[in-house]
Amino acid sequence: MASIVCPKLGGFPARCRQWKLPRIQFLEKNMYTVWEKQGFNCQKSIKTPHALATEVSFKASTPLNDKDSMLANYVPIYVMLQKERLTREKLEIITNDNVLKDKEGLEKQLKQLKDAGVDGVMCDVWWGIVESKGPKEYDWRAYRTLFQLVQDCKMKMQVVMSFHQCGGNIGDVVNIPIPHWVRDVGVTDPDIFYTDRVGNRNVEYLTIGVDNQPLFGGRTAIEMYSDYMKSFKENMVDFLEAELFTDIEVGLGPAGELRYPSYPQSQGWAFPGIGEFQCYDKYLKADFEEATTKVGHPDWEFPNDAGEYNNKPNETGFFGSEGYLSEKGKFFLTWYSNKLLIHGDEILEEANKAFMGCKVKLACKISGIHWWYKDETHAAELTAGYYNLNDRDGYCPIARMLSRHYAAFNFTCLEMRDSEQPTSAKSGPQELVQQVFTAVKREEGIMAGENALERYDYKAYNQILLSVRPNGINRKESPKLKMEALTFLRLGDDLLLKKNYNLFKRFVKKLHADQEYCSDLRKYSTVVPLERSKPKIPIEELLEATERIESFPFDDHTDMSVGGQLNDFIDGFFNMIPFF
Repeated sequence: MASIVCPKLGGFPARCRQWKLPRIQFLEKNMYTVWEKQGFNCQKSIKTPHALATEVSFKASTPLNDKDSMLANYVPIYVMLQKERLTREKLEIITNDNVLKDKEGLEKQLKQLKDAGVDGVMCDVWWGIVESKGPKEYDWRAYRTLFQLVQDCKMKMQVVMSFHQCGGNIGDVVNIPIPHWVRDVGVTDPDIFYTDRVGNRNVEYLTIGVDNQPLFGGRTAIEMYSDYMKSFKENMVDFLEAELFTDIEVGLGPAGELRYPSYPQSQGWAFPGIGEFQCYDKYLKADFEEATTKVGHPDWEFPNDAGEYNNKPNETGFFGSEGYLSEKGKFFLTWYSNKLLIHGDEILEEANKAFMGCKVKLACKISGIHWWYKDETHAAELTAGYYNLNDRDGYCPIARMLSRHYAAFNFTCLEMRDSEQPTSAKSGPQELVQQVFTAVKREEGIMAGENALERYDYKAYNQILLSVRPNGINRKESPKLKMEALTFLRLGDDLLLKKNYNLFKRFVKKLHADQEYCSDLRKYSTVVPLERSKPKIPIEELLEATERIESFPFDDHTDMSVGGQLNDFIDGFFNMIPFF
C-alpha cells in the first residue's frame, strides 16, 4: 500500500486541468470506432531519449533553503501490519470474529517502529470481517480500537478497502473470505466468480463481469463496494478530521491489486508459469460476444490455445505461434485489458465520491509481474490484464486513468534485481520498475511503491532506496524522480529480531535522506482535501497513452546505501554482543 500524499512541487498535466469532455462511457460507446480507426495497428516505434526529454516535462522546481532542501528528499515509510502475529500461538491482528487480539503486544511493536523513525503503518480493512453478518450490517468496532491505538502511538495510517479474500496468495497464512452472504449467491450462480478456460472458479474476488449486475439483494458489486466505503467514512469521521489516515487504497482485485487472478496458488500455479486468462464466466463471455458482433466478427472466440498456468510462452499456440499478434488476438487483448481499466475507473469514481473533501488521497495497487518481461510475448503480464509489449505501453493508460481521480500508482517488486531471478524466467524487475516510473511521470501522476517479498538484507534495502530515488538526492531543490512513499512488507517477529531491526533502522534513516523523523507531512508534501474526480477520459485518449517511450535512466547504485558485505559482516559481529 502506498502513500498518496501529493508532492509539494508536483502537479497534474495541463491536459487534465483543461479537460471539458462529456461524461461518456469508458469503453462501450467508443472502443469499436477507435478499434476500426486504429486498424489493429499496435506496431508503434519506441521513442528516443531525446523525445522523452522534450515530451515528458516536469514542473519547474523552486530552489529550496538549506533547512528544507534535504526534507524535499524525504520518503516516508509505512510498515504493513501482519495478518497475524507469528508468536508461539497464532494471533490475528483482527480476527474473523472482529476482535483486536493482543493489543498490548501490538502496542509494544508499534513503539519499536516509532523508535526506528517509522512514519506510520498500513492495514487491510477486510470486507469479509466488517460486513460479515449481513448486507449493510457493518461492525467497525475492532478497527476503531486499532486506529485509536495507532493514533495514541502518534503514527499515521494507510488503510486498504480490502474487497478480496485473504488466503491463497503468496504470504497468506490466515483465511478471511469475502462475506458469506455474497458467497451464498455463488452457490446458485457460480459465474459471479472469475473462471478459467476449464471452468475452475476463483473465490478471491468477484468477477468484474458482475460489477453492474444487481445480483446481491438488488445491489451490484460496485454498489456494495460504494456503500462499504461510505460507511467507513461515516464511522471514521473523527479519525479523518484528525488526519490519522494519509491515504485510502481501494482494493480492485485479488490481493487488492488491479489485475485478473491469473496466477493463483490455489489453482496450482508456481513461478514462473505464464498463468491463464480469467474471463470465462458467463457475464464476461456475453460482453465479449457483444463486442465481437459490433465489429463484425461474431465468430471470434476467446483463445483456446493460450496454455495452462505453469506453461512457458513457447509451449502455447497463442504466444508461441504469435497468435497474440493476430488481428483477433489484438482485439481480445484490448478488450481484456480495457475491461480492467473500466473496473478500476468506476470503483475509484465511487471512492472519490465517498471521500471527497477529506484530507486523504486515493491509491491503487498494481502488481509487479516481472517474469517473462524480457520475453517478446510478456505472457504473464498479458494474462493478468496488463497489455504491455515491447512496442506498446500497458501501464501508461492505467496511470492516466488514476490521474483523473488524483490517485497514486502503487507499484510492487521494488526490492528485486534481475540478477536474483532465474535466467529461464526472463525476468526484468529493474526494467519494469523503470518503465512504470516513466509512465507515471509521463502522466505527471503520483508514484509510490512497496516490496513484494519479506526481506531484511542490505541488498534488498539498497535496491529499494535506488527505486524510490532513482537519480539520488538533490541538495538544492526537490528531486525530479522520487516516490511519494514506501509501504514496507511487513511488521512481525522477523523484522524485530536484533540483527534485522538494527539494519532496518539504518534503512529508515536513509529513506528519510539522513534527516530526523518528521511528523509534519506538510514539510515535504501537500495535504489538501480530496477534489472531485476530473471528467471521464474517452477511450481514444487512453489508447494514445499506449505509445512506448524510452524509460528514464536510473543510477547504477543508490547514493544513500545502508552498506554492503563488509557492513553486513561487522553488523553480524556486533549483533552477537548483548549490549549492542
